[in-house]
This record gives sequence, structure tokens and C-alpha cells, in this order.
Amino acid sequence: MAELNYDQVRTHVLNIIADIALDDDVTSIKDDLLLREQLDLDSMDFLDIVMELKKRHKIEVPQEDYPQLATMQSCVTYLTPKFNQ
Repeated sequence: MAELNYDQVRTHVLNIIADIALDDDVTSIKDDLLLREQLDLDSMDFLDIVMELKKRHKIEVPQEDYPQLATMQSCVTYLTPKFNQ
């Protein structure tokens, strides 16, 4: 299977966020700004995102790695190798 690139992983993450943050426009998410500042995400929404990564893509994110998911850029950088395992 071909490896996923940055944009493909970003799309997967956006799809999950779009399904959780239904009232937010995910098309305007900036890669370098904190997701929590751009979207109306609380800690439960954040956990839902982590759970969806596990459910949809079999990707485990240990709790100590949650800070890696703070921005879209850090999220995709962290998740790309996991998508490509």
C-alpha cells in the first residue's frame, strides 16, 4: 500500500474533526494554530477524536502524546508515521 502523505493524513484528521465538531467549519483550519483556539473543542471532543483515530484507522495515541495533537501540523506530523505503519 502506498504511503500516505501530509495532505492525505490531514484529510483523514479533518474528516474525524468534522464529524465531531459539527458546528465548526473545518475548511478554514490553519495548520500552525492551536486546534482548541480555532474550534470549539472541549476535552471530551478531543477524546472523541482520539477514539475515532483508533476506531477508523487502528491508531493508538497514548495519553502522554496528546500534546502532539495540539495543532493540525503537529497532529499530522505525529500521525503520518502511524498511518504508514
